[in-house]
Amino acid sequence: MASQETAGHKYVYDFAEGNKELKDLLGGKGANLAEMTNLGLPVPPGFTITTEACQAYLATGAEPAGLGEQIASHLAALEAGMGKRLGDPHDPLLVSVRSGAKFSMPGMMETVLNVGLNDESVHGLARQASGINSGGGTNSASGTDSADAAGADRFAWDSYRRLIQMFGKTVCNVPGEEFEHALDAAKRAKGTANDLDLDGTDLRALVEAYKKIFAKHTGRDFPQEPREQLDLAIRAVFESWNAERAVLYRRQERIPADLGTAVNVVAMVFGNLGPDSGTGVAFTRDPASGAQGIYGDYLANAQGEDVVAGIRNTVPLQELEQLDKRSYDELLGIMARLEEHYLDLCDIEFTIERGKLWMLQTRVGKRTAAAAFVIAGQLVDEGLIDLDEALHRVNGAQLAQLMFPRFKLDHEFQPVAKGIGASPGAAFGKVVFTSARAVELAAEGEQVILVRRETNPDDLNGMIAAQGILTSRGGKTSHAAVVARGMGKTCVSGADELDIDVPGRMFTVAGQIVREGDTVSIDGTTGKVYLGEVPVMPSEVVQYFEGNLDPAETDDVLVKAVHRIMGHADAKRRLAVRTNADTGTDAARARRFGAEGIGLCRTEHMFLGDRRELVERLILARTEEERETALAALLPLQRADFVEIFREMDGLPVTVRLIDPPLHEFLPPLEQLAVNVAVAQERGEDVAKEEALLAAVRRMHESNPMLGLRGVRLGLVIPGLFAMQVRAIVEAAVECAQQGGTPKPEIMVPLVGAVQELETVRAEAEKIIAEVTRGCGVEVLIGTMIEVPRAALTAGQIAEAAQFFSFGTNDLTQMGWGFSRDDVEGAFFWRYLELGIFGISPFESIDRDGVGRLVRIAAEEGRAARPELKLGVCGEHGGDPESVHFFHEVGLDYVSCSPFRVPVARLEAGRAAIETAGSDSR
Repeated sequence: MASQETAGHKYVYDFAEGNKELKDLLGGKGANLAEMTNLGLPVPPGFTITTEACQAYLATGAEPAGLGEQIASHLAALEAGMGKRLGDPHDPLLVSVRSGAKFSMPGMMETVLNVGLNDESVHGLARQASGINSGGGTNSASGTDSADAAGADRFAWDSYRRLIQMFGKTVCNVPGEEFEHALDAAKRAKGTANDLDLDGTDLRALVEAYKKIFAKHTGRDFPQEPREQLDLAIRAVFESWNAERAVLYRRQERIPADLGTAVNVVAMVFGNLGPDSGTGVAFTRDPASGAQGIYGDYLANAQGEDVVAGIRNTVPLQELEQLDKRSYDELLGIMARLEEHYLDLCDIEFTIERGKLWMLQTRVGKRTAAAAFVIAGQLVDEGLIDLDEALHRVNGAQLAQLMFPRFKLDHEFQPVAKGIGASPGAAFGKVVFTSARAVELAAEGEQVILVRRETNPDDLNGMIAAQGILTSRGGKTSHAAVVARGMGKTCVSGADELDIDVPGRMFTVAGQIVREGDTVSIDGTTGKVYLGEVPVMPSEVVQYFEGNLDPAETDDVLVKAVHRIMGHADAKRRLAVRTNADTGTDAARARRFGAEGIGLCRTEHMFLGDRRELVERLILARTEEERETALAALLPLQRADFVEIFREMDGLPVTVRLIDPPLHEFLPPLEQLAVNVAVAQERGEDVAKEEALLAAVRRMHESNPMLGLRGVRLGLVIPGLFAMQVRAIVEAAVECAQQGGTPKPEIMVPLVGAVQELETVRAEAEKIIAEVTRGCGVEVLIGTMIEVPRAALTAGQIAEAAQFFSFGTNDLTQMGWGFSRDDVEGAFFWRYLELGIFGISPFESIDRDGVGRLVRIAAEEGRAARPELKLGVCGEHGGDPESVHFFHEVGLDYVSCSPFRVPVARLEAGRAAIETAGSDSR
């Protein structure tokens, strides 16, 4: 085997050849099966086909040279080790064929069990199960009777029908519901709703029905050759990497599209051999809360996917102790060993075959945001990891989830059902029963709750669109629970009081009918379901950030964990975090949330409401006197605004952007105003004022306003506008200083594209600053936003006139890409995301290669011209976790974002610092 593989590329690895560090090559499942094998744990033997083989297959449409021979070689070794041949009629070896990408994608790709069964080997499997050897004699050690034989016969035919069903759907695209309809018909004929009540005769008939369904849709009989089954199943797993649901999941989780999946071929072990067999999923800690203990689900006399599929409700893992104490104790010992080895929460799949425990998979388990913080803190306390590693294991997206509101319950709201709190959060919305309907209503702006008996991978679109997921079957390890936790979606599973009628688009609970479109509320922490919309209240984490919960006095373990990790992030980070705030109220909240100043105060927001009329006067002014009168009226209002903000941010920098958007945004729409004037004229009314306003609006009308008269251009075209704003800022700062404060104003000139624009504004501003401050000790910085591509490319020149740069990445993205966010996000972004042109909207996360390169160029050239140049970012990218890491790499001094994103930016800035330090040390 070795010589054969050294002649070409090695595409197949025995489990004993790998380890957990080879996830890129062997995928997560294969690498961890190898790791458990090498730890001496009871893993069924098998081998892994690498992600490189998948990549080659997807690139060419054919398996790479040598792969078939390598599979044959490893299969022969597996057969020799097991003492059985694949699909042997008398004593068959059966295998499972499972996907396994580098990153966990639960249920998104394919699995085929019982490969090797056919019309002949099904009898051999029955003999294996009954204890009758291949020669036909009785195994005297076990003994058999008619009940044993009947159970073995049932098991064999059940396994065969499962193979045809999985193979047909996965490999040959046979509609899965046709198999389900046939199964339902068999149960109806038997007068039962339980699969387990079907006997061997029933299942033999079901196999024949399945084979007819297969032939009808494929034009061929079900393949009887075991190696053909294996090869086709392997190819199907490769192709499932590009299945629609897998592509959608990768896009949602930002998993690279070029990784490919490994394929694991594993000797079958059976949990459906009777009451002394079963299958289960276990967690070394609670994946929902992080609490230590025994968590998981077990299903007796079940195989493979039955637990996560939610087809039958499971029992808690603790009940296994009464069913099979020896296996239970062995499992607990293995769980403790795996957690100590992986230094993290482990997610484990296992099967018990007639009292023998087998480990089918382990991985670092997906967990809720709350569990991530709690577990990280616990592992620090246990001495298993340090605080740097704890900080690395949480992220800003998880922290943002913890800041979502929770239900505010009173006597008016009583639960109508209670399931399992599978993924925390408080969610309400209109009930929908199909994924398609969830997507449809969400696109119309509705909040929806997807209600299903159980979800499956085909429901992914609807799960993404919904606010929450509610199922009547399944547990904490069902498909709905696992996927919802990974996405941060609220989920209640196993609410069996719900009688769901999907065709009728309704469910019945507590004697009430809930129809599609009715509103329900679900609590993913308690598992409770409420009718109607339950009001919400701030989460404990927000109350902590607001200063209403003292971590030293509260018993809330989550708040304590967040406090501890946030403190470490603040100690580690180099990037300062400011906020975007336009009012004293926003500034005060942001400061409570840890903001270290204001990176963007948008003065145009101060011109709305009752002040709009003053702006209209300024626009309509025909003489210098009229203009000065309008500006004089605006000055004290602006000054009062800035006094309030400087007081809230005393001692911290406040960057005030001079007015930026086009002035027509403060005027009535042209079409509406023209109609109003025409109607008034028809009535003979005096419309002189309205006609003057209409003329002004027509003068200022622009085809592309965001590329027109705005920002610095306005300040240069309308005399006195910027001067009034500068005077208001400086007078407010002086007033605060005279009252004992320490204001730190920074004046930011927007939309500069040429240094001459900034020089002109700065010269006027410096005269006003000198006149107002008169040596009172207030220092005022003058800088600019870099939001025009030309400004980024001439940053060296602009830095000679600027004391700071703040990157306006929203506009820089619009101008860099050449499209308007408001116009294109609903128009074609969905298609670009679907085609993979965008992995994520460039307005959501910084485009590193394009817009990011402009930022890097401006930062480097600006600092080269002025080494002390202060650099920040004030677009909403400043609160995006991925973007924060980029800004740290580029060497910015601070990021600025909305108040609620300040804690997220603080956390990510700390993570960026430790990750950079880690890469530097390597």
